[in-house]
Amino acid sequence: MKFIWLLLSGFLLLGFAENAEPEYHKVPALQGDGVFSLLRRYQLDRYTCNHDEFYRINGMSRKDGLVVGKYYALPVLIYTYNGKTIRSSIGIEDWNIAKSIETYNDLMLEKGYQKESFKTSKELWVPYHLLKCPDPDIPAVDQEAEAPQGEEAANLANEKGGSRRFPIFGKANEYVPLQSTKLRGKIFYVVSGHGGPDPGAQGSKGNHTLCEDEYAYDVALRLARNLVAHGATTYLIVRDPNDGIRSGQYLDCDSDELAWGNKVIPRPQQERLHQRAEIINELYAQYQRQGIKDQYTIIVHVDSRSHRQQTDLFFYYQSTNEKSKQLAMDLQQKMKQKYEQYRSSGQYFGTVTPRDLYMLRETNTPSVYIELGNIRNAFDQQRIIIESNRQALANWLLEGILK
Repeated sequence: MKFIWLLLSGFLLLGFAENAEPEYHKVPALQGDGVFSLLRRYQLDRYTCNHDEFYRINGMSRKDGLVVGKYYALPVLIYTYNGKTIRSSIGIEDWNIAKSIETYNDLMLEKGYQKESFKTSKELWVPYHLLKCPDPDIPAVDQEAEAPQGEEAANLANEKGGSRRFPIFGKANEYVPLQSTKLRGKIFYVVSGHGGPDPGAQGSKGNHTLCEDEYAYDVALRLARNLVAHGATTYLIVRDPNDGIRSGQYLDCDSDELAWGNKVIPRPQQERLHQRAEIINELYAQYQRQGIKDQYTIIVHVDSRSHRQQTDLFFYYQSTNEKSKQLAMDLQQKMKQKYEQYRSSGQYFGTVTPRDLYMLRETNTPSVYIELGNIRNAFDQQRIIIESNRQALANWLLEGILK
């Protein structure tokens, strides 16, 4: 009698496990994540029902932001795979839906979000939309400039679906059409020098003061926009909340720049550089865990020397990193080619050398450090104060990267 009772208990327990409600897969929010970008990472963003379900299962309103490191439930149901068929595992009859679920799991395995095949782990991921709203009703966004913060998360595509909106570039430049996908799958961290309490080197032109951080930032913005236009995921590590890409020769000096994540930039140089390297390395590690290998840092400065000394763009690279060296050489060769084409003398004296600078030494990515010229030299000043020249610099740097 006792044996029969134990046997019946076993059947009851087995039946309970088979009929248990599936749980939702949970993941942590990464730095800079919004709901839109988090859902996009798992191929869930194009379905309104996924967005609605995300807010419901997490008890959130649409005004709520995400907290970095906090785990959130995704609209992805976790079923136990019975080793036979997907349809019998989750109780459906539609073969096409079952095939879509299999394809989704294969994609998650390829991206590194699953450690092993569902056939081995017996853990089957079922996107909510495949059961509730299988037809996408939100326009596709090919690639984002950076993981959005705040209101940017809701404005990644305009009504026509052909451009992406990034307010950091300023009103006149915030919509960025996708010109190509040549850089898709690559991550770039663009760092303009100094900023916040440190304006960097200063020069003068007439009655105007030229601050290094402002001109480096404007070129960095233009370069970042170019990268985005060709499909790259791009982070601006130093950010000004209200400047955007600016026209005109004289850019006002200010001190309201912040570091990525709206962090206040410290005044001491060592702390300031450590903050930037740490931000880059944390993001680098997160993307590396996702299987993304092509990540680069580009650091933009304007040099300061005697006002008599004219320089061309020159580049520093990490002495122990071949990718860093190759990228620096590609950029320098592109500049040489452009100067031969556009400079009347056809001469270019910009160099490529290794250097043990903090941002090169402490960043885990292949990194290149660029000096745009001497901010105190009248000839070099033309390279940065003339708007069309700043845009040309960004365009030529892009060409070197595309190489």
